[in-house]
Amino acid sequence: MPVVDIPGSKSITARALFLAAAADGVTTLVRPLRSDDTEGFAEGLARLGYRVGRTRDAWQVDGRPQGPAVAEADVYCRDGATTARFLPTLAAAGHGTYRFDASPQMRRRPLGPLSSALRELGVDLRHEEQEGHHPLTVAAAGVEGGEVTLDAGQSSQYLTALLLLGPLTRRGLRITVTDLVSVPYVEITIAMMRAFGVEVGREGDTFVVPPGGYRATTYAVEPDASTASYFFAAAAVTPGGEVTVPGLGEGALQGDLGFVDVLRRMGAQVTMGTDATTVRGTGELRGITVNMRDISDTMPTLAAIAPFASGPVRIEDVANTRVKECDRLEACAENLRRLGAEVATGPDWIEIRPGVPLAGDTQIKSYGDHRIVMSFAVSGLRLPGVSFDDPGCVRKTFPGFHEEFGALRARL
Repeated sequence: MPVVDIPGSKSITARALFLAAAADGVTTLVRPLRSDDTEGFAEGLARLGYRVGRTRDAWQVDGRPQGPAVAEADVYCRDGATTARFLPTLAAAGHGTYRFDASPQMRRRPLGPLSSALRELGVDLRHEEQEGHHPLTVAAAGVEGGEVTLDAGQSSQYLTALLLLGPLTRRGLRITVTDLVSVPYVEITIAMMRAFGVEVGREGDTFVVPPGGYRATTYAVEPDASTASYFFAAAAVTPGGEVTVPGLGEGALQGDLGFVDVLRRMGAQVTMGTDATTVRGTGELRGITVNMRDISDTMPTLAAIAPFASGPVRIEDVANTRVKECDRLEACAENLRRLGAEVATGPDWIEIRPGVPLAGDTQIKSYGDHRIVMSFAVSGLRLPGVSFDDPGCVRKTFPGFHEEFGALRARL
């Protein structure tokens, strides 16, 4: 039975780095993800004057509840959305002038709702070129707090950034949300804030965050459930194939583990224990209609295995995937068509229909998006000769993906 050791969660590592930097004392993060995104986040903290000590299996962060240790800094956020959205928010709680920029890919991704909310709270924030996008400059003078309204319909990261900021404000925050996507990621944030000593309340659509700061702790980062989806999917499309991922089981923080329930509905056998989850391919993969609003990062994984189902696979309510590293809906559709699949898309849905011959020896267009490459690697289990125009973009979240997936392929 193949056991796959999945690297730490990107989402949890980014939140833990913010919390550790904001906490009073020294925090140790156990088994954080080491990837381009998280290294970029840690590098950004260092540019802001935070001390980040790194060993192979743990990172230590000296917290500064008062904010960055330097009065001026230029921070390059690379491709990381969490870096690009969380670090300017963290810097706003300090005192100084901080400029943030990012890669061309990240410059295209929106920041507008978060910028508007920060300005509503009195933060002096200026977008230098295109409004609502990087680069931007924050002239920080602390944040008083109070009430703010936020549209988080594009990304839950906007709400997470404000929730994380709340305890660093002088009065706390009351955040009223008019729309919200990817709710499980917000639940991750609230659970992690609790581990650092802050309890977030909720009154309907309003999140209530008290002032008072965070306390340092030792925090273990669980494996990345989004990354695990590719390995679970590999088992599901392989008759008799079986994959176990330790560290992800009952009580896991990440909502993307719910992807295994989608595989179960399609016919795979799923066993979830207290500290591990196993998926076994039964030789049956049924069509399905599924709302993936709350687990949209796994939409490409399902799209990539959909051609092997016995009936149509329709994925709904995933408009937010159009503003990720690329337009993932259209990227999936284009690559599925390259493989010969019959595909239709709408503003927030994609439908893949079976019954047509599929082609191997096809190059997948990655759009520089790690999730497109990792998802279509699963298609390659059934279609020989699948290759990628930019296989190295997986370094964003899983630098060793191709080696680990190749080893799994051999075992399956």
